Amino acid sequence: MGHVDISGVEYGLPDGRPLLRDVNLRIGEGSKTALIGPNGTGKTTLIRIIAGDLKADDGAVVRSGGLGIMRQFIGQLRDESTVRDLLLTAAADPIRKAAAEIDRTELLMMERDEEADQMAYAQALVDWGDVGGYDIETLWDECTMPALGMPFEQAQWRKVTTLSGGEQKRLVLEALLRGPEDVLILDEPDNYLDVPGKRWLEDSLRASPKTVLFISHDRELLSRAATRIATLEPNSAGATIWVHPGSFTTYDQARQERNERLEELLRRWDEEHEKLKDLVQMYKVKAAYNDGLASRYQAAKTRLAKFEDAGPPERIPLRQNVRMRLTGGRTAKRAVVCEGLELQVTGAGGAAQQLMKPFDAELWFGERIAVLGSNGSGKSHFLRLLAAGGSDPDLEHRPVGEFAPTPVVHNGIARLGSRVRPGWFAQTHDHTTLHGRSLLEILHRGDEHRAGKPREEAAKALDRYGLAMAGERTFEMLSGGQQARFQILLLELSGATLLLLDEPTDNLDLHSAEALEDALDAFEGTVVAVTHDRWFARGFDRFFVFGSDGRVYESAEPVWDETRVVRQR
Repeated sequence: MGHVDISGVEYGLPDGRPLLRDVNLRIGEGSKTALIGPNGTGKTTLIRIIAGDLKADDGAVVRSGGLGIMRQFIGQLRDESTVRDLLLTAAADPIRKAAAEIDRTELLMMERDEEADQMAYAQALVDWGDVGGYDIETLWDECTMPALGMPFEQAQWRKVTTLSGGEQKRLVLEALLRGPEDVLILDEPDNYLDVPGKRWLEDSLRASPKTVLFISHDRELLSRAATRIATLEPNSAGATIWVHPGSFTTYDQARQERNERLEELLRRWDEEHEKLKDLVQMYKVKAAYNDGLASRYQAAKTRLAKFEDAGPPERIPLRQNVRMRLTGGRTAKRAVVCEGLELQVTGAGGAAQQLMKPFDAELWFGERIAVLGSNGSGKSHFLRLLAAGGSDPDLEHRPVGEFAPTPVVHNGIARLGSRVRPGWFAQTHDHTTLHGRSLLEILHRGDEHRAGKPREEAAKALDRYGLAMAGERTFEMLSGGQQARFQILLLELSGATLLLLDEPTDNLDLHSAEALEDALDAFEGTVVAVTHDRWFARGFDRFFVFGSDGRVYESAEPVWDETRVVRQR
């Protein structure tokens, strides 16, 4: 088994703002340490420093054992990479290099097939065997079956774009948990997983002998899997870390008691500071009339200087004050009508493949509807279809914002009611039209659905979402949680009357998720949300379940035990 020691790590952002200050953390052998904290405090940055992707401004990271990493982007891949490429991202460096050499020499053989190319290809195969490539392929076969329902040989050239976010996550998690690395660093491993997948992850982490550091905002996962909770506490001089040595079930009480102790220590320090200053002033006045008191005056000044040099105790952490104001507006009573709606996806050879059997549904103005089901069942397709305005959208049903959802293949009808204007929260935050522009610039320019804001008003809006310090940063530079909050801010400003939220709480810290809940309670309009968040789902009125048998049915209570949809793959 391995361990990680983080000692005195400090890191500043390119704009000069301190992000991390004197971070100290030991992740002991076999422990399951959860790293939590508000969005933007530097959790992913700290993980990148541990992984060696970033160099800290100060401090050191020491570790033993092999290191396996799940990065935050897993689940969001929308490029031309394959399942094999995805598995290679979780493999050790020698495996990745050997695979790259096989690909290179194989391509040369296909292009010109000279003797030198054949020799190079043969050597690449030998090197692949020497680094354990054939053993890793056997391991990958054990991963693709539970994650994708097919052997590696059949799945390896499949594009990751054909996988749901949860399937991407499950596949990489299987590879890391079954792999040889002693230390695992997992950046939000539960994002995109359905509830059976989250339960599998919770059980697997508890059973694994590996040393694990993971970021998560899922309270159920934290309470079931973490043995220690490390909190990055925001501070104007850079985030510091505090470690609760117990489980998440006792975390809130322990944090409250800690903050009360810090408050008491700071109060005592302030009182002592005032006493010392008064003492110096008293001796200063008396020494002016009595030379015999000059030595006491100097001693009092020295004592005050030493007290101030030692500095005050740690201050109570800053608390984010996120305030979301989703307004909406009146629409027709029937916000959405589905008749014989059959969701499809383009399969191998370009043929349409059924995701769900045809279903009917009526969504009424003001309802809060949660869409539940396993990964890959078609829930996000359903939201994207509505986000595009339905089957045959009128002009008033065009989606707000600059980013148009990709079309969804379907039969039947999905029709939006009058004055229903869809606003879509994308699960992958894949808003390429926002890239390259600062948040202030995006708000200042506006778009056809959202009026531009003067700089001062834009800054105030960002401040309500805890994004004031990120105003000059571009969208793609934000953390996942900051991107999520900014997406919600754009929905607030757009005038949407139908909110279509695809896993909105995945990247939100606990406080931001609570602010979203409050905003949805006050929203005048209809809300449809795909979610695997067991806590968030409690605030919804109706539940549409995408079942494993391909049926869409309604339930009065959340249903979390639906397994993968049974279909030809």
